[in-house]
Amino acid sequence: MQIAQVDVADDFIDLGVGQPGLSLLPTDLIREAAEHRFAHDGALYLQYGAEQGDGYFRHDLAQFLTGSHGFTAQASRLFVTASASQALDLICTLFVPPEAVVCCEEPSYHLALHLLRDHRVRIVSLPTDENGLIVDGLNERLTSLRPAMLYLIPTFQNPTGATLPRERRERIVELARRHRVLIVADEVYHCLSYGEAPPDSFGSYVAGGGVFGLGSFSKILAPGLRLGWVQSDDETVQRMVQSGLLDSGGGLNPFTSGLVRSVLELDLLRPYLDFLRATFRRRIDAMTDALHRYFPEATFAVPRGGYFFWLRLPDGLDATALLPHAETERVGVRLGNLFSSQDGFHDRLRLSFAMYDTETLIEGVRRLGRAADRLGRRR
Repeated sequence: MQIAQVDVADDFIDLGVGQPGLSLLPTDLIREAAEHRFAHDGALYLQYGAEQGDGYFRHDLAQFLTGSHGFTAQASRLFVTASASQALDLICTLFVPPEAVVCCEEPSYHLALHLLRDHRVRIVSLPTDENGLIVDGLNERLTSLRPAMLYLIPTFQNPTGATLPRERRERIVELARRHRVLIVADEVYHCLSYGEAPPDSFGSYVAGGGVFGLGSFSKILAPGLRLGWVQSDDETVQRMVQSGLLDSGGGLNPFTSGLVRSVLELDLLRPYLDFLRATFRRRIDAMTDALHRYFPEATFAVPRGGYFFWLRLPDGLDATALLPHAETERVGVRLGNLFSSQDGFHDRLRLSFAMYDTETLIEGVRRLGRAADRLGRRR
């Protein structure tokens, strides 16, 4: 009986899975936080929650964000959600009419594209380079398209790993406000930097209006918590608070926010993040060496944060054609065209280092190299 979202056979290595493996999940930390919370007004978190989210939790979250995101966060500008995905869904429901144009990076997070399609919007892709969304020509595109929203993954982008420089961030905010386009910045990987810290998050721009910064504990604590947040200006936050969803059910995920409040109060998250970053640095090193050894024809940038490698296959190799050979070798990947709103990137693969230990990652890459050899021999 399947109880988790991803159920991978024991003999299969799925390098496409973008979530942490069970060995990384902090069960002892969560147990300590639960004991602390139930020893201190725990019953309150079994009741319907405050619509904006528990005020004590938002205060602690603001302090955490102030220390990790490069600017002074304010609790009044935080809205608690059950994940970044739910935040995006609620924003679309409240602020983006059906049939409106929504601009996204090309490529972009494939499941966000799925969610946007559920809202019956028209997705238009915008070009990117190694530093993220290209700003040159953006003014003209916004003028002609008149989009309602611009969805971005500005830091350690999924799938490319690119990070927008500060100058581009400021220009994007300036142009979006000029054209009255909402910015939704999906920043779930902001804390997972394995070198130089990224620029200040888009949460630092919310005071001027029109900007949503999305965050989540899924990547930095545990996905099963289903706990995230939105940062926006006070007026916009109150519009979300007054929605029918909140009027009916109260605050989103109050019980889990109580647990994570204790995680923050007890200062358990900071050392856990240090552990994650050290672990992922080792995995990146191992996977980089394995790719050079077993799949030297592929090209890629070494990730500086986040979860993913974005591989370009050698000339003439098609990712779709590679897939059956990979399955024969018992290794999984995510095809590049999944991340395209216009069926592009057929020569790309996304690989994740979050699920497996270093030895398994090396074996997975070895299998992938054999699959590429099989395909190359049959061309």
